[in-house]
Amino acid sequence: MSSRLVRFNRLLSFELPQGQSAFLWGARKTGKSTYLKEKYPNSIRYDLLLSDEYLRLLNSPHLLREEILALPSEAFNEPIIIDEVQKIPLLLDEIHWLIENTPARFILCGSSARKLKHGAANLLGGRAWRFTFYPLVSAEIPEFNLLHALQNGLVPSHYIASNAERSLRAYVKDYLKEEIQAEGLTRNLRAFSRFLDSVPFSNGEIVNYSNIARDCAIDAKTVKEYYQILEDTLIGYFVYPFSKKRKREIIQATPKFYLFDVGVANFLSKRKIEVLKGIEAGHAFEHFILMELMAYKGIKEKDFELTFWRTKTKLEVDFILGDAEVAIEVKISEQIDKKDINGLIAFQEEHNPKLALVVCLAPRPRKIKTTEDKDITILPYQTFLEQLWNGKII
Repeated sequence: MSSRLVRFNRLLSFELPQGQSAFLWGARKTGKSTYLKEKYPNSIRYDLLLSDEYLRLLNSPHLLREEILALPSEAFNEPIIIDEVQKIPLLLDEIHWLIENTPARFILCGSSARKLKHGAANLLGGRAWRFTFYPLVSAEIPEFNLLHALQNGLVPSHYIASNAERSLRAYVKDYLKEEIQAEGLTRNLRAFSRFLDSVPFSNGEIVNYSNIARDCAIDAKTVKEYYQILEDTLIGYFVYPFSKKRKREIIQATPKFYLFDVGVANFLSKRKIEVLKGIEAGHAFEHFILMELMAYKGIKEKDFELTFWRTKTKLEVDFILGDAEVAIEVKISEQIDKKDINGLIAFQEEHNPKLALVVCLAPRPRKIKTTEDKDITILPYQTFLEQLWNGKII
């Protein structure tokens, strides 16, 4: 697949009124810079990945203020873009002053808010909206191919790569390990590397901090800190258990953790998806659906909780949306029978969601009657994705 032949229609709506600034966060290589260059081709840009630019402003943050004050008035018609702003937190004080005293507005782009959140940086006190940029989603890809997505992942350059494995290897080495060391986010890179090697094998599973600590020869507190680094650098997401008054006893409130991209998870776990069947493909398919839900929630600015449900008797539903509004089970199968969805039936009986559905490889939608007045909808994944992005699921 050639990058020259593929153009992705990114769905993020990024309209800033005059005088409004914004943060745009997203993992490296998800396409933030490309998106902003296309949307704001005439904007003044500062790229802190460039060593000369970085060192110049690191040594003298006030230069940003002085240079922007020297701009002609027409330059303020477009937002000023600062890429990888987290590298120099002191710039935010200069930006704050410029927002207050000039017509300048900014798009502050970055791959990690950790330094800013944990370093008492100036986060502009609500003067900047927050947006998140995700890997590709199905609705952005012409002629979307599920198997290809599960194999390569949805980072744009990986999805179109002729050798995705090489691209993923470079990404993991250069970013997930070396970049975290370069940013000083952990002092013990060897321990962090052991931890990172363990993460994909429990991807999409309930996190057991003690087991991971034992395997990595570190303590459970450090494991929790490492997971927080992954979350702060947008490399993964916690999904917490659904909690509501209930009859059945659920598990303790321990979350699941999912890496931000199914391709990265596959590479780290040395998992190859050759066909759309089997346990490994099923895990990857569930992971993919989760990322579609996360991106939909963020891109469309939907205010609903995304959780999972599991009881101590191991009844389970993959994803619960909102206050039990929608319950979703993901199955990499064409044929779904009642016996395959005991967890979903139990959840429906107990919480009465507005919509209970199975996302699967079935060729056509159908309904399974569970009681006289309740049913479960079986949806082909293509139909589910179309309905999701058209706002018909939630």
